[in-house]
Amino acid sequence: MDTTLQDPSPAFGRGDPIVGQLLDGRYRVDARIAVGGMATVYRAMDTRLDRVLALKVMHPALATDASFVERFIREAKSVARLAHPNVVAVFDQGAQGAYVYLAMEYVAGCTLRDVLRERGALQPRAALDILEPVLAALGAAHLAGFVHRDMKPENVLIGDDGRVKVADFGLVRAVGAVTNTTGTVLGTVSYLAPEQIEHGTADTRVDVYACGVVLYEMLTGTKPHTGDSPAQVIYQHLNEDVPPPSATVPGLAAGLDALVASATARNPELRPFDAVALLADTRAAHAGLTDAQLDAVPPQALPGAGAGDRTGGEDRTSVIPRVLPPGQGTAHHTSRLEMPPPEPPRQERRGPLRRGPGRGMLAAVVAVLLVLGVGAGVWYINSGQFTRVPSLLGQTERTARQRLSDAGLELKRVKHAYSDEVERGKVVGSDPKSGARIRGNGSVTITVSRGPEIVKVPDLRGVALAAARQTLKERGLVAGMVTREFSEEFARGDVIRTDPEAGTGRHPDSAVALVVSKGSPVDVPDVTGLSVQDATDALDGEGLKVEVLPGRVSSPEAEGDIARQSPGQGAQVAEGDTVTLTVSKGPRMIDVPDVTGKDVDEATRLLKAAGFEVKVDRPFLSFSDEIADQSVDGGDRAPEGSTITIKTKGL
Repeated sequence: MDTTLQDPSPAFGRGDPIVGQLLDGRYRVDARIAVGGMATVYRAMDTRLDRVLALKVMHPALATDASFVERFIREAKSVARLAHPNVVAVFDQGAQGAYVYLAMEYVAGCTLRDVLRERGALQPRAALDILEPVLAALGAAHLAGFVHRDMKPENVLIGDDGRVKVADFGLVRAVGAVTNTTGTVLGTVSYLAPEQIEHGTADTRVDVYACGVVLYEMLTGTKPHTGDSPAQVIYQHLNEDVPPPSATVPGLAAGLDALVASATARNPELRPFDAVALLADTRAAHAGLTDAQLDAVPPQALPGAGAGDRTGGEDRTSVIPRVLPPGQGTAHHTSRLEMPPPEPPRQERRGPLRRGPGRGMLAAVVAVLLVLGVGAGVWYINSGQFTRVPSLLGQTERTARQRLSDAGLELKRVKHAYSDEVERGKVVGSDPKSGARIRGNGSVTITVSRGPEIVKVPDLRGVALAAARQTLKERGLVAGMVTREFSEEFARGDVIRTDPEAGTGRHPDSAVALVVSKGSPVDVPDVTGLSVQDATDALDGEGLKVEVLPGRVSSPEAEGDIARQSPGQGAQVAEGDTVTLTVSKGPRMIDVPDVTGKDVDEATRLLKAAGFEVKVDRPFLSFSDEIADQSVDGGDRAPEGSTITIKTKGL
């Protein structure tokens, strides 16, 4: 729905029967903000929470249509699940009589359409600063399983505080849901992806396509496809690539052209998968531009001739007949084969670079030529000469770029396509083709092979890990998670198996998990109590490495012997693994408690609590439990862990 959440003029909404009413006993409707084809938006006051909000009220004539009401409710539930700072929040949903409404966050400001209508083309920095939060909002929706399906400047709100928010999730659908069975599609014709028009399908990539169109519009001040009728625009969506923005605004960075081309690829398989991926590409493109490229000032449009000047049917969310393949749909549907191409759109786009040079422009050119002298004039004349596109087939992308540069030609765009004949990363075609005549300052699009559409996982058993990774890369696959396990069959560091297994078909760039051998298992011997040298020799003999930790610890072992080891005795490790050793500084000397006169049980308890082992000595025919003597007198010191002998009284 085309709406603008901004302060209305005093007269706007006068005579509207809902203005001044208290809707549902809670929402006081103060003013009408905007009207769309399916709903009207009002500024209202939530009298319970005392806050200003926007009420989106479905037109009463549509409230009887269950499908439209279901859309309204779906929008409320979908947006409520997002809770993203760049999404216009929905607070409540309800109905009163013929009025079905959503209570939404009120954004004081304007829409991106208002900005484009007022200013025309934007500087690249401003365009990217608007696009990134839009993609963040859509990325959250895509990760939550939703597709917006109606992205356009009218649904991008820019608050007075500079915040950017995405509005109107009225056409939202779950990813993978059936989106059309009747031969029609809901949407805005200027931003519909080709697959929406032709097949009625809508996944995350239709939002990516629409965002690419919006970026083009922000950079140039015009839409990429225009015409006197929706049919002309639809025809262009299906049959023509979105042109590079620099064709309309010369001087724009090549990175911006590439970003638009990637997002608006007619083949959805060649677009970023979702808004999250496009956001990453956008941030990378943003980071790759210089300040001069980001702040390039676009040519000013004629007054009133900005992108928002066309307010025809292609800017409205509407029900659009799909272009159906022959034999599908009902008799009144027009098949694609039967639909003649519409008359080419008249070249009357108003906006940047659409007017003649004028006296001022001619004077500027003459002045520059006079300053630069004859050389500049010669360059200008020679730039019209022709050259031939060099041979590019089978070359790497890097070599193709260099050959075009050497020929004085510009690389316009790099596309990617599957190929069973040309190996991955090599050029499979160009436009114009190799050998074609082209102006010396012209540009060429190359298509680089992605390899076969289905790649078989190679047999990597027994291959070293580094070589296995390289093999996967050459086949167009990616080495995934690496796990390790013991193996008697495969040498340490070699691949045992892959997941998926060898011979399985996968799409290019799919990940393949690798299980790598740790070699045969080695049982760790017990070296505690041995000297450092003896312990090292024993571990070396098992093919293990030794690390002796600095410092020593008290232990029952003699000073200089091994006090403890890690891993311990009996643990299984791989050949070449490291065992750490800690050296003893001898036992700790502690006070011996005096237990004479106590019974055996209490004496034993006291000595063990102090850290000693206990041995009881009973004289022959002695029946007493009273301790008469102990091997170390009470109060003396003895090594911790040593044995104290206690002797009971005799006859």
